[in-house]
Amino acid sequence: MDLSNLVSSVTSPSNLSTSLQIVLLLTVLTLAPSILIMMTSFTRIVIVLAFLRNALGLQQMPPNQVLIGLALFLTFYIMAPVGYDINNNAIKPYVEGQINQYEAYQRAIKPLKNFMLRQTRQNDLALFVNLAKIKVDKVEDLPMRVVIPAFIISELKTAFEIGFIIYIPFLVIDIIVASVLMSMGMFMLPPVLISLPFKVLLFILVDGWNLVVKSLILGFR
Repeated sequence: MDLSNLVSSVTSPSNLSTSLQIVLLLTVLTLAPSILIMMTSFTRIVIVLAFLRNALGLQQMPPNQVLIGLALFLTFYIMAPVGYDINNNAIKPYVEGQINQYEAYQRAIKPLKNFMLRQTRQNDLALFVNLAKIKVDKVEDLPMRVVIPAFIISELKTAFEIGFIIYIPFLVIDIIVASVLMSMGMFMLPPVLISLPFKVLLFILVDGWNLVVKSLILGFR
């Protein structure tokens, strides 16, 4: 039997062969990292955390594993409502045989698309709409091939804006320390060596992790 005919004839999990289920599962697992990184809040979070570490002047502290782990758990926290929506309206009905694959896909992609559209800037979305030469009545009708790249570049811009704001107070400390050292004639002493403890102290006094994480979570609409 032709594979395309086999796939098109499948309308419920009950008549989906075990081998084909394994193929689909492996396909989903292969795409899962890309979906997690590019279609959720993960990109913005991990970039902002990397900016924060560089602004503090700490090269490997916290380690990459800690930053990525924190970004993952924050992503799960932020994306939980979307995940519940997909599970209740798409996965469960499909597993119970109430809907077919196509309808399950449409129900699953809707809350994820709505989340991405809420974070996407209009000019970024217009860029890919114009390049694709697509005309739709509603933004929700845009295909994912337009929404995903627009969402990614919007997240990158937002992350860099937040990173710039984070850099400012630590940059001021570096400038002040450098000016003081120069006025004292201590040209051979690296300013970073002196400013690092002050930057860490400032971050602790303002409860920096709380402020950064709170701002990241509230930044998603």
